[in-house]
Amino acid sequence: MNIQEKIQQQISDNQIVLYMKGNKELPMCGFSARAVNILKACGADFITVDVLQDDEIRQGIKVFSNWPTIPQLYVKGEFVGGSDIIGEMYEAGELQTLVK
Repeated sequence: MNIQEKIQQQISDNQIVLYMKGNKELPMCGFSARAVNILKACGADFITVDVLQDDEIRQGIKVFSNWPTIPQLYVKGEFVGGSDIIGEMYEAGELQTLVK
């Protein structure tokens, strides 16, 4: 299984996946912490993938989504966006609906 297939499987096997630096208990950057806090505020049940633990995933996810930055949120198999987009969607009430 190559890295793109592995990422596809993670996204397919889980309703909500956040690719981030660190994990939901210990985010390792402000953007990742913000994304975790927003998802928790929505009451979302999500898994995290720590890109700092696996450089193949860290590079591979950027290719997979064609998005240059981390964190990256996937909901029901679809790429949602990074920290700014997650924040804007939360403020507009859209993220809460999406993750329910």
